[in-house]
Amino acid sequence: MLRQLLPNLQAFGSRTFRCSGKRAACICRDVAADTPATTEDMSPKMQKRISILIGAMILAISATAQAGAIDLNRPTGRQDYNDEHQKKQQYTCPMHPEVAASHPGTCPKCGMNLVAKEQKQPSTPNAQHPTSKATHMAHSSHQSHEMHQHPSSVAAGTSDAASDHVMASMQMAMHSSIDLADPMSRQGSGTSWLPDSSPMYGKMFMFGEDMLMLHGAIFPRYTNVSTRRGDDRIDAPNWLMGMYSHPLGDSTQIGGRLMMSLDPLTEGGRGYPLLFQTGESWHDQPLHDRQHPHDLFDELSLSLSQKFDHDFSAYLYFGYPGEPALGPPTFMHRPSAMDDPDAPIGHHWQDSTHITFGVATAGLVWRNIKVEGSIFTGREPDENRYDFDRPRFDSYSGRVSWNPTQNLALQGSFGYIKSPEALDPRTNIHRATASAIYNLPLGDDINWSNTFVWGQNNATGEGKTQSFLVESNYQRGRDTVYLRWERVEKSGHELVLGPPDESRVFPIGGYTIGYVRDLSHGNGVDIGLGTQFTFNDRPDRLDHSYGDALAYAFQLFLRIRPSLHRHGEHQHVEHVAGMEK
Repeated sequence: MLRQLLPNLQAFGSRTFRCSGKRAACICRDVAADTPATTEDMSPKMQKRISILIGAMILAISATAQAGAIDLNRPTGRQDYNDEHQKKQQYTCPMHPEVAASHPGTCPKCGMNLVAKEQKQPSTPNAQHPTSKATHMAHSSHQSHEMHQHPSSVAAGTSDAASDHVMASMQMAMHSSIDLADPMSRQGSGTSWLPDSSPMYGKMFMFGEDMLMLHGAIFPRYTNVSTRRGDDRIDAPNWLMGMYSHPLGDSTQIGGRLMMSLDPLTEGGRGYPLLFQTGESWHDQPLHDRQHPHDLFDELSLSLSQKFDHDFSAYLYFGYPGEPALGPPTFMHRPSAMDDPDAPIGHHWQDSTHITFGVATAGLVWRNIKVEGSIFTGREPDENRYDFDRPRFDSYSGRVSWNPTQNLALQGSFGYIKSPEALDPRTNIHRATASAIYNLPLGDDINWSNTFVWGQNNATGEGKTQSFLVESNYQRGRDTVYLRWERVEKSGHELVLGPPDESRVFPIGGYTIGYVRDLSHGNGVDIGLGTQFTFNDRPDRLDHSYGDALAYAFQLFLRIRPSLHRHGEHQHVEHVAGMEK
């Protein structure tokens, strides 16, 4: 279907602009008007290649969704406890089964309400392990299912050892791959934190006590950007990520993560059009009004975590590439932004270090507070998006994170970034950021997520410039509405303007509204049809570079990603039945 759409959408037209070559005085012109076609043009051969790649990614996601894995995130029904059990009732945390109390209250680690823990009457000496409410409900659902479908097997009884093994695996599956003391839902990009109540879109696989989580997204789309520096094209921003964890005893865990993107193929070296976006280069010229493509390998990391007590843990993280402890979770990993195909125009003030070739981070976690520090490579990825850049470890950062409730995640960070741009090797940046992410589940399959980010760059020879961002995403079943508001200060040098504007600082605004309607929802793969409109506000002085027409961007897209990860009854039943056989 996508292969048939491409020729029709291509008819909308394609304008490609090329920089004259000098940062001090940039004159953009229509390449199609005065130069022969280049490898950046959307040739039929390239259309066919992109169609094949997009189709392959869709098939891969669909195959993953249909695999017989343990889906651990579907809410189950409420279970009543017997009066004789309530007399000796204990309470525990669904996210942290090691927390136990003799009375109701809140979890000292995540702030969630404690739930009643089943007091089992052991049938054998080997079935003495306590279980959390989540695993008790799943096990009870299994027994109820067996009574209706296989009464003879229920009468014969089930294997307590097998059931306890599954329950232990389910508890292990809820841990972050970075720090086993954190719930999985808290895990953001790199070592950053999201609210504990954040939705997780992905597919989980259990191999004994080992956990593998896959997630990602692809946005096949048509986008049209106005002004002299605009463009229109067909492309498909995308990313795919896997997270793996393996326990080394009850209090130690190793983890690994791999994140990849086919942007080098679907976006080309210049990336996709995005008004007032800046950062990185192509053909030794600074990119402007384009979002650079991500590398083929965006994260390849290992971590080791140790839990010293139920509320105290530590971890080490090494990435090549990876993400240092600087800034909020990267935009594509925030629930408030994951339906938006575009990067924020303040990306290089807030979370641009998410692809860094050489990162080492150490962190300490006490209850809901985390303190961490990193040393990393300051230089941003080079123009070769397929290789591994030379690690330098010449920059540093520190971050303090705090999740006061399960719905709120706060962070403040500071870092020194040495020579991030290859074209300006003498420019260093001191960056400060602060963010608040608030996520509110409003019911079954209803969620509202919001993010505020402030970022400041203090660049050599340029001084301090500020950026602000507010995002909101409201999802109700198949329908999602999202907003983004931005205000960024960018210099004429950053925007590649000529004298005398090169040294001036210009306030830039961005206002985005989008809507997605899922055509497939909750079936393993969510395929949504979406549209988005962005309006940009700029000073009149920039009219000589952008023209006096309204600055806007419109796009029509598909959003393809794994469905919401839930605690599944039927997958749990199938897994236990398979173990019994």
